[in-house]
Amino acid sequence: MIKENVKRLLSELPEGVTLIAAAKERTADEISEAIRAGITIIGENYLQDAQKVLSEVKEKAEWHFIGHLQTKKAKKVIDIFDMIESVDSLRLAQEIERCCARRNKIMPVLIEVNSGEEEQKYGVLPKDLPELIKEISPLKHIKIVGLMTMGPRFGNPEESRPYFVKTRNLFDQIKDLHLPNVKMKHLSMGMTNSYQIAIEEGANLVRIGTKIFGARRES
Repeated sequence: MIKENVKRLLSELPEGVTLIAAAKERTADEISEAIRAGITIIGENYLQDAQKVLSEVKEKAEWHFIGHLQTKKAKKVIDIFDMIESVDSLRLAQEIERCCARRNKIMPVLIEVNSGEEEQKYGVLPKDLPELIKEISPLKHIKIVGLMTMGPRFGNPEESRPYFVKTRNLFDQIKDLHLPNVKMKHLSMGMTNSYQIAIEEGANLVRIGTKIFGARRES
């Protein structure tokens, strides 16, 4: 099933759009099957999930951290992941900088935008984004390569459109600032229910879980 799902999704995606397999609570076997089917990026929400499966997954892929990152876990996340898609504060960026400096590593990151301005969601508010990026850009071991947004969860995917439009406009605005260590390349928006709308509004990374792996089993 996973193989067929991946093949179908890859055939449907426009050129220039990359599929991230959102592998929250998935097994190493499921992840391996997805990679063999053509997935090149695995997205994990939790450090402990990645630690559990990483040694068992022999297939090569990029690993992106897509969940909320606590500063105390930054050190271990840096050792495992190729990109962090959820940087949303100067404090977190400074901790990533410290950990990367010790390892002589440059970490590509996306800044997470709370495009719906929801109190319960993580991410920087749209109005604060330019200032945050200006504060992070001098850090030598972090390279900002784009933005990520979840967007509010709606039953009707069409209702997500204004939030994706807002994030795309911010993406273009930051691009025009020409800041050091900032290369606006990736726009990560959209999940299983909203990825098609996100692509229409400029997403070039989409995070899809259920449509690849099926519904998560109840624990």
